[in-house]
Amino acid sequence: MTAFTPPSAPGPSRRALLRGSLAGVGLLALAACRSAADTASSAADPANASGGPRRGGVLSVATGVDFTPSLLFAQSANTLVQRLVFNTLTRYDDRLQPQPELATSWQVAPDGKAVTLKLREDVLFHSGRRFTADDVVFAVKNLQNPARSAQLRSTAATVTEFRKNGDFELTLVLAHPVSNLFDLFEFMIIPDSATVEDAVSGTRLIGTGPFTLSDRKPGSSLAFARNDKYWNPGRPYLDGVEIRVVPQSESLLSSLRTGQTHLSYSVRGKDVATLKNDPQFRIRQYDTGSGAYYIGVNLTAEHVGDKRVRQAIAWAVDRERFVQQALGGYGTVSAVPWPKSSPAYSEAAAGHYRHDPDRARALLKEAGLESITLPFAHSSEPGATAIAQILQYDLKQVGIELVLQPVDSPTMQKQLISQTMPALWTLSHGFAQLHPATLAVSAYPFNEAKNSSHFSSPAYTDIVQQAWNRTDSDGPEAAALYQRITDTLLDEEFVIDLAIAGLVEVAGSKVRGATLNKFSYLNLDDAYLTA
Repeated sequence: MTAFTPPSAPGPSRRALLRGSLAGVGLLALAACRSAADTASSAADPANASGGPRRGGVLSVATGVDFTPSLLFAQSANTLVQRLVFNTLTRYDDRLQPQPELATSWQVAPDGKAVTLKLREDVLFHSGRRFTADDVVFAVKNLQNPARSAQLRSTAATVTEFRKNGDFELTLVLAHPVSNLFDLFEFMIIPDSATVEDAVSGTRLIGTGPFTLSDRKPGSSLAFARNDKYWNPGRPYLDGVEIRVVPQSESLLSSLRTGQTHLSYSVRGKDVATLKNDPQFRIRQYDTGSGAYYIGVNLTAEHVGDKRVRQAIAWAVDRERFVQQALGGYGTVSAVPWPKSSPAYSEAAAGHYRHDPDRARALLKEAGLESITLPFAHSSEPGATAIAQILQYDLKQVGIELVLQPVDSPTMQKQLISQTMPALWTLSHGFAQLHPATLAVSAYPFNEAKNSSHFSSPAYTDIVQQAWNRTDSDGPEAAALYQRITDTLLDEEFVIDLAIAGLVEVAGSKVRGATLNKFSYLNLDDAYLTA
């Protein structure tokens, strides 16, 4: 193994990091994963009249979707809880370079088939038990368990052996190199082995994170108290956090306006647009493309097994109108899942499908169809319903009648995982903001081995496996593989991407220091409320 220490500037490439070692010295107080339109550091905001972080207070966060305990280890519609209660091994900075969290340093073998982790020695679970290498072993095996529905299970499954060197050093041996190893370390929360079943049932959450769960009222709220034994000295600043479930968009917006809640990532785009000039709010858009809106297609359903019908749908949608009306302008038109920050992004691919109703009708006619009726599932949340209605209008113009089927978010997520969706559905997906292979081996809509659309192709599998089974994610060879994945997605259209949109943070003027990681886990280590 070779050692690598990053220079202060410029940063190393991901290839160097994955082949070498990155040592973390000292305790980092990084806003690790924000790449926001407003790049000023929240913790050092000059608007803070007190001149520094203020201790105390309870931060109230409004969300439109309740926490689903059974999906704790998956990226679902509500990922606010994970980083409040738990920690991960590493966290990405804005340049997708991994930084220390529970792992202080690491070395990746030159062939990419082993990684040695050195762990913090001062970490306690909320129960008082000491964190050790055994907990990392359990966390990996937990994700390998099919019952957890974890999107990065395929990456976790490449770990075939665990070699402990005492309580705080561990080598993970892999079956083959993977280009998204640190995506796994960012995604994988470290649970308490003794209470993990309590966690997925929602009765108890025990982690090593900055807050402890003190109360849960399903469908209504979750309350968290400060962890006084947190390993990060002086953190968190807040005494507690409350997550309030407010399904109705108007009520959620009202709670922010009246100060009943301080922070939300669930405000509809058109509502955000009404707040952007209001001095009592600070609005920040995550520009890393952590989410994308799409139409999913079940290829086993009538009519849509013909890719000409799927391509017709792609040509029928007015993406520009979709971004303006559904997202309030907070998004980017795109026919592919990749944000501009991705090495797989190309402008030509993003603009491949434009609004062309005549072309859509011609493709339907070529498929022997002029008018068809299809079921169309969508979340019953008001914002998602509005999106479904916009898409329903566009498709009706070319002869495709959509019958809307509203479904509550937890049920819809379970249908996505179990591959029981109707002919068409609309949701948002993540995973394109990281290593490109992560999307195609982890995200339910795109997984080459088993996806929600029942799409299967030996050629697609071969390309994805080549992009995944490598130690680097840059260079001409990797770029060529990403282009082949993109070409397949554009041709087959089993996932019809519409727009890239990172989460939009709406914060009251007193809120400072809140961040999201690349999987939208809410990190409040450095958050505080000004006087």
